Amino acid sequence: MSTEHLKKRTAAQAALEKAVEKRQTERYVLRLYVAGLTPRSTKAIQNIRKICEEHLQGRYDLEVVDIYRQPVLAEGEQIIAAPTLVKQLPLPLRRFIGDMSNTERILVGMDLRSAEEKRAAADSPGKKDVS
Repeated sequence: MSTEHLKKRTAAQAALEKAVEKRQTERYVLRLYVAGLTPRSTKAIQNIRKICEEHLQGRYDLEVVDIYRQPVLAEGEQIIAAPTLVKQLPLPLRRFIGDMSNTERILVGMDLRSAEEKRAAADSPGKKDVS
């Protein structure tokens, strides 16, 4: 390998390590819109709290908004279905609709797990994804 190729590889590796480190320290600002205390709303709250505790320990702010009690907030965010999770920070803003039971979809969508990591976990023989 040439010296130039090694320099490029080292720079790329350093950039990747920096991105991973940043991903592990970023603070997440989340808002979950629910429609009252229905079973689906309750399940969404439980699921997103579990995901946050397992994957964002101490690095998140989660606000639960009942669209019946605070319709102005829902209108401002253009919420058309509930439950809806809005990831406000880190950017880009993302929305998830449903009871938040598909952990993998949430993790990939919030950039906590890349699609490649998901595929690698699924392809690993004998390894079970416990997320």
